[in-house]
Amino acid sequence: MPRQQPDPRVLRSRAAVLDAAAARFVAQGYAATSMEDVAAGAGVAKRTVFNVFGDKETLFRQVVARSIEVAEALAAALDEELSSYDDVAELPALARRMARAVLTGPAVPTRRMLIAEADRFPELVAEYRRRAPERMLGAIARLLARLAATGTLIVSDADVAAEHFAYLVMGADLDRGMFGAPPPSVRRVEQRATAGAEAFLRAYRPQAG
Repeated sequence: MPRQQPDPRVLRSRAAVLDAAAARFVAQGYAATSMEDVAAGAGVAKRTVFNVFGDKETLFRQVVARSIEVAEALAAALDEELSSYDDVAELPALARRMARAVLTGPAVPTRRMLIAEADRFPELVAEYRRRAPERMLGAIARLLARLAATGTLIVSDADVAAEHFAYLVMGADLDRGMFGAPPPSVRRVEQRATAGAEAFLRAYRPQAG
């Protein structure tokens, strides 16, 4: 028998509830968010929220699962893109792209939300870190190791070098964001990312002469 297609109305309601729940959990935290709040934000009946998700814990887990999928897709795309990089001159452009994606998108609010609930959902925090930021760092480490193999960088530990690169590019503003600072402007993000990449190159490029 042909597979039955999902009802588009159910899919729309599900997406609306997840969007509303994400906004409420980020703004208010898990404990202070009620299913009534979520239903009101989504423009649906409270019964609909319960019918689709069952309870608040399941809803929170689904919100986090969707955020992890988005973050993991970004990290995977970066990993694939970096596999073709072969020139250190490309690092400033990489720095700007990475910083824009992390600092001006949903990553920082999602991290704040997860850290606030780390005692309640430690496994979700660990999964997010493994599938998103750690995967991104791994992609950068592989790139730096490959560039070092060509002699264009001097890297004794690619994992440490990747951490240096990431912090120089966006670490300070990421830290500020985790304490609730508003997202920085794209101009600020790009200026600091470029400066961070240039500082990294000064430290890791072979010294002339």
